[in-house]
Amino acid sequence: MSLGLIIAIGAQNAFVLRQGLRREHIGSIALFCALADALLITAGVLGMAQALGEREWLARLMALAGTAFLAVYGWQALQRARQPETMTVAGTGEAISLAKALSQAAAFTLLNPHVYLDTVLLVGTAGAQQHPELQAWFIAGACSASFIWFGALGYGARWLAPWFAQPKSWQLLDGLIGIIMWVLATLLVQHAITAN
Repeated sequence: MSLGLIIAIGAQNAFVLRQGLRREHIGSIALFCALADALLITAGVLGMAQALGEREWLARLMALAGTAFLAVYGWQALQRARQPETMTVAGTGEAISLAKALSQAAAFTLLNPHVYLDTVLLVGTAGAQQHPELQAWFIAGACSASFIWFGALGYGARWLAPWFAQPKSWQLLDGLIGIIMWVLATLLVQHAITAN
């Protein structure tokens, strides 16, 4: 269940893939994303899912903050797509610092309401329904999916590196990322406006 939810393409996965292709801070980013998922899953199983479900204003606020972040990141990705000569796979070009990479990973993780929906509400609610003696096993299994996925996505991206050695491939990736971010931002703002 956890693996099925986490594999869906979204802002967090697109960022991990991009950093994996650039070979920048892969271990730190993958570990941060997996640990964040693990904490949210654990919190969901232990009762946070019910608490968040009762606070509609918090869900709306998270959706609006996520909308703004995704819209800006989408615009940045589309700007990168217009300048393919500045895009490189690894070793050259302007690298981002570890602090900036982790702050972006944190934003993609914590400002995205879908992360809370998937980890806290869906997985957390399923785990909370397990017998108390089995909840720890459920948490371990669900969390292991995050560690496996983010490690595979970050480090597995290098096999795509030959394809991304060409600027046109980066244009395509950044163009798709930009469009995905804007679609997600549109869906989030619609959800925030129409939520009852």
